[in-house]
Amino acid sequence: MSYHNPVLLTESIDGLEIEPNGIYVDVTFGGGGHSKEILRRLGPEGRLFAFDQDEDALLNTIDDDRFVLIHENFRYASRFLRFYGVKKVDGILADLGVSSHQFDVAERGFSTRFDAELDMRMHQKAKKSAYKIINQYSEKRLGEILFMYGELRNSKALAKEIVESRKNEPIKTSFQLKEVLKRFLPNSKEHKILAQIFQAIRIEVNEELDVLKEFLLQTQDLLEEGGKLSVISYHSLEDRLVKRYIRSGLFEGEPEKDFYGNYSVPFKKGKLIVPSAKEIKENNRARSAKLRIATKL
Repeated sequence: MSYHNPVLLTESIDGLEIEPNGIYVDVTFGGGGHSKEILRRLGPEGRLFAFDQDEDALLNTIDDDRFVLIHENFRYASRFLRFYGVKKVDGILADLGVSSHQFDVAERGFSTRFDAELDMRMHQKAKKSAYKIINQYSEKRLGEILFMYGELRNSKALAKEIVESRKNEPIKTSFQLKEVLKRFLPNSKEHKILAQIFQAIRIEVNEELDVLKEFLLQTQDLLEEGGKLSVISYHSLEDRLVKRYIRSGLFEGEPEKDFYGNYSVPFKKGKLIVPSAKEIKENNRARSAKLRIATKL
């Protein structure tokens, strides 16, 4: 399969501080770029488990006795690792968001560049699709999604336009949706606004923020003391959750203080890392990436 170069490859794997005989998890396998680099640094006794719910990613599996690819959503990481007898690991890597491959395959419906059926499912057998959201969700719910996940101030007007249009005929394709909303898409901002709309729908289809929260909550128990968490995010909604969780072990509010007045937190946070100008020039997908690394206390 055609997959682009992995983002922040060296920095994200360096952050794991690979122990040759350690156990590691890549929860977003995709094209396998990060996994291959982890395996390159592992010794003969090391092990790597990878997760990906996308059937296309299974074609990239790596022939290596130290490697296991699990065809599941990483929200179930702990459950499936236990199936393989693994309760603790030395490092976890997550490269969030949609893979470049998914954007580039027109019929998956992720990209604003192609006219395709409204789909956007990362797991091709999932029941909820973009078509269902656009054509069946209430005006109120649509507005909430566009506001929460797309951060669109005119979310109510967009939702109203969609609902009015679908009364005449179903909105089946990405270009139909663009046509329905064209009066909200001035030439100078068309790409940006469409990207926000598509992001909102995609997050709802794949329950991305719920999945991320469920995954992060598992990392506290999965990681050995001193184990590393390395997470690459691509938009502020993801990054905000990752940042807050690493800082406090919570997604909102502040952690409780112990008897001595000290905050009890699960991680020691590292510094924020962003791609170099050179990487962004070579790989456009890297432009919005943020890498956060944390150490389990």
